[in-house]
Amino acid sequence: MTASPHHSIREDWLALTQEDVLAPGQPIFDCHHHLWDRAEGRYRAEELMADVGAGHDVRASLYVQCRTGYRTDGPEALRPVGEVEIVLDWTRGHDRFPVGIIAMADLQLGDGVRPVLEALAEAGQGRVKGIRNTTAWHADAAVRSNPNPPPDGLLRSDAFRAGAQAVAAEGLSLDVWAYQTQLDEVRALAEAVPELTVIVDHCGGPLGVGPHDRFDPDNFNAWRDALAPVAALPNTRVKIGGFGLCVFGWRYADAPAPPQSDTLAADWRPWVETCIDLFGPARAMFESNFPVDKGQVGYGALWNTFKRIAAPLTAEEQHALFWRSAARSYDIDEQIFSHDLGRIPS
Repeated sequence: MTASPHHSIREDWLALTQEDVLAPGQPIFDCHHHLWDRAEGRYRAEELMADVGAGHDVRASLYVQCRTGYRTDGPEALRPVGEVEIVLDWTRGHDRFPVGIIAMADLQLGDGVRPVLEALAEAGQGRVKGIRNTTAWHADAAVRSNPNPPPDGLLRSDAFRAGAQAVAAEGLSLDVWAYQTQLDEVRALAEAVPELTVIVDHCGGPLGVGPHDRFDPDNFNAWRDALAPVAALPNTRVKIGGFGLCVFGWRYADAPAPPQSDTLAADWRPWVETCIDLFGPARAMFESNFPVDKGQVGYGALWNTFKRIAAPLTAEEQHALFWRSAARSYDIDEQIFSHDLGRIPS
């Protein structure tokens, strides 16, 4: 395994910037985070709960696969079941953290993935809500967000499409992490399997490294123009976040102190507002992508940033972005978030 492509987490550096929680009464569903215990660092239940308990009204979370805890023996196809098992073990006693799990099942198995999906569902005790594979690929070696990048072409393969159909048949969604250069492949997949809910991770992968200049309007337009046809399909959703990923090109980790939310809001607004405009609040959702993004931004500042950007929207639109869209996309009990908010329609 190669070195981590993510910025290292420095708690002492993060502590240099503190700010008050904005809109503390806004319920939040953190619909994208990971857990791991690796040489690069530990982020398990203790670390997650310290972040979600720091002031924002985070009521539940969704775990997304990241190669944690795979079984080391038995059939290769079933080894990712170990990830579900260890996450439930690590988070015992925290029923809503996570309230759901996005697991790994190799969709290159095609229709043969069904026994794996069944094993994941059994291990997950009702919490497995979807599947994600490692699919983000770029020809330039400078564009890497995974220490073990996949080969080119997975999203285009007939086997993957058959596997995606099996996911849909099991009533599960499919998270897809792909770069802006792959969005036409995402569109084709979502179009070919209309019964499948396809959730595009991290704003559809706008790039700012390698041959992609974050400040080049043509690069921004290329991302937006590739994302628009994906958004036009009714079975797609988008997660808004991931700005701490190295491939996005921001270098907050190089600064003497972490950025505050007013700076982040100014930086991120064009991408966030474009995602909201294309998908609409009912099909868009904010995410933390922790601990990956934690190398560049604190948890409190991150949610304050989204609150700043969403401030001009109606209360209903804000609820959609902060929890309702994710809850409905992943079939999570909305009462977790709407309790004591009787003015919100069901």
